[in-house]
Amino acid sequence: MTTMYFVQGFRAKGRKLDPDLPQPARSPEAAIAAAERMGPTRAGVWAYSANIDQETDTYDEPQLLYRTGTLPPGLGD
Repeated sequence: MTTMYFVQGFRAKGRKLDPDLPQPARSPEAAIAAAERMGPTRAGVWAYSANIDQETDTYDEPQLLYRTGTLPPGLGD
């Protein structure tokens, strides 16, 4: 398994949150730093890690590294 790191922002569209595409990061520190930079321009942002088995193309549940603002229900809990 390989651990990968991502940052994803959400933009407010009325009452809905419109997700940005997840952006890969090189390390947990880089993911958190990117999320902190993105925070002021988004309704919500989270940075997370995921263990990925590339042979079977399976993903473990994401593990929260950082969150700020409003996220969709159940995300980053």
